[in-house]
Amino acid sequence: MSTDARQGKGIDANGLRQCLRIAFGGWLGFVISQLMGWNYGVFFTVFPMFLVGLLPVLNGHVIRQFLGNALINCVEVSLVVGLTQHMPLIMTGLVFALFYTRFRLMARGPMFLFGANGVLTLSILFHFASYPSLDLADLLASNLVASVLAVGIAALMYVVFPDVAPRKPPPRVEKSASRVNHETLIGAVTATLSFLVFQTLDLRDSLSAQMATILILFALGYPGARISAGKRAVGTLLGCNLALSMQLLLYTQTQHFTLVALLYWLGLMLFAHAHVKEGGGSGIGFGGLTTLGILFGQSLSPNQDLIYSALYRFSSMCVALAATLVVMALLHRCLNAWAPTRAEA
Repeated sequence: MSTDARQGKGIDANGLRQCLRIAFGGWLGFVISQLMGWNYGVFFTVFPMFLVGLLPVLNGHVIRQFLGNALINCVEVSLVVGLTQHMPLIMTGLVFALFYTRFRLMARGPMFLFGANGVLTLSILFHFASYPSLDLADLLASNLVASVLAVGIAALMYVVFPDVAPRKPPPRVEKSASRVNHETLIGAVTATLSFLVFQTLDLRDSLSAQMATILILFALGYPGARISAGKRAVGTLLGCNLALSMQLLLYTQTQHFTLVALLYWLGLMLFAHAHVKEGGGSGIGFGGLTTLGILFGQSLSPNQDLIYSALYRFSSMCVALAATLVVMALLHRCLNAWAPTRAEA
């Protein structure tokens, strides 16, 4: 998509099709999960956005990475949690090793989707699976069903709203071995520390904050993460404000699912437009999209207070992002002091 197409008049024909894919894809995931009464609605709302929002195309390579990661994640979480839950140090070491392999794949490039989706999903699964009262089988089944459904929804969106012109593949970036090491270690260490903090403080309801700390790591380095964090904070603030406005507009009518679904689609379309105008990536628009997905997937029902959820998620996310950036800045400085892990080499 050209820069001119995103400025002035807005987006081009391909951009409009992508907006429609994001809005209808995220909406379908929400509607299906709500009608079926499935648990962990956030998987069903966010996974389709991830596929059609962050990736320019959907092909066999993408599908294999996405579904393969979902299957492998289930095996990894089952083994690690089942065998080492009573041994925190060993469990933490294994979590770091899994994050390290995923960030290694991301830093090298060709398997970026497999690594990125693995980091995001593993961080969520490990956090929730570690609570003894949680049904691990239900959690893993929900992840698998949501992944398969997300691929089906994405495929349908590309059939209904196909691009009108071929998209250019992103340029390959050549990296030195020391830069790959730098990006791998800064991501793996930060993700592991995030896991430890959310475990130690028992932050079961801070999913938005946890996802935010992982999503900014997709920039693969401190300079990019700093920019991504600012955009993520703005997107989350806008998403929370829009969700609050919807709650006030609905008031006591949240039991009318048609009204809820209509407002949700309008919100997704608004943020999808902003996301496409930014040129993709985890920016303000995508931050707003995932915030709506989390809030509607977990909180919007007659018996739950979306206002409290929105305010709590924004405040916890800001604290989490600030802490993550401090950790990344320190790691960035330390790793650059050693030649084999120097990013500038």
